[in-house]
Amino acid sequence: MTIHKAVIPAAGLGTRFLPATKSTPKEMLPVVDKPAIQYVVEEAVKAGLDDVLLITGRSKRTLADHFDAVPELEAALEAKGDLDRLAKVRESTDLGHVHFVRQGQPKGLGHAVLQAKHHVGHEPFAVLLGDDLIDERDELLSTMLALQERTGGSVIALLEVPPAQISMYGCAAVEPFDGAEGGDAADTVRITGLVEKPPADEAPSNLAIIGRYVLHPAVFEILENTAPGRGGEIQLTDALATLAELPASEGGGVYGVVFRGRRYDTGDRLDYLKAVVQIAVDRPDLGPEFRTWLGEFAQNLSTPQSD
Repeated sequence: MTIHKAVIPAAGLGTRFLPATKSTPKEMLPVVDKPAIQYVVEEAVKAGLDDVLLITGRSKRTLADHFDAVPELEAALEAKGDLDRLAKVRESTDLGHVHFVRQGQPKGLGHAVLQAKHHVGHEPFAVLLGDDLIDERDELLSTMLALQERTGGSVIALLEVPPAQISMYGCAAVEPFDGAEGGDAADTVRITGLVEKPPADEAPSNLAIIGRYVLHPAVFEILENTAPGRGGEIQLTDALATLAELPASEGGGVYGVVFRGRRYDTGDRLDYLKAVVQIAVDRPDLGPEFRTWLGEFAQNLSTPQSD
């Protein structure tokens, strides 16, 4: 079965970016000149997932507005002959079939994913978190989709992090997996256990779970029976740990793809600023001039200022 549905949880309050997110969803914060959420939807569509469900919450209406047509603006741009900006405005509208459902109460990532049950049905599906932007030049989601189709289980994206940082992430215990095809088998593993944000001295590895998942629909029944875990929330990591222990006949089996490409974290203020700079310097329209200015700015920072 070809996977064609993507779920993007976007109901978080964005408290780390207050007061900017008091009335603006964090997913709509610009990364250069596009909101972060558009990069994620574009990634899903590029991988063949043309049916996208955003899980939203209160005060998130602008997310739906962004992916809707704006006839007045489009007419004004067309009348001015500003066809470049008109094309950019229409990009988000023409991406694919984008749907929305409200989470109601923020009870954790697992609870957010559970809201997609009726839309997804009995098909495997992808989950993309809006805080993690994957560089469009690096393959990840397509590799995960192919692995899920071969194994029939669930697949998560993993990233090697310094051991001291593993307590900030969900962490995977793994073993080698030789079922990979068409890629580097060393970057594909079988998951034997998962734990959410373990202390560094208790972590089974330095492989952190990052925000890309391809899930078997059996995860929904497990989430319905998963008690609140760390932080009093229903954790997707806990449900995946249960899936890893189930036989394949029941939708079990969890695999991991270790990602070694470019990832931009927009969920933290400092990392958000780094992401904007990293993406801007690679833009053909902005990069050359921005790099020149950035080099001069950095040089001035390292030069002692005279009184």
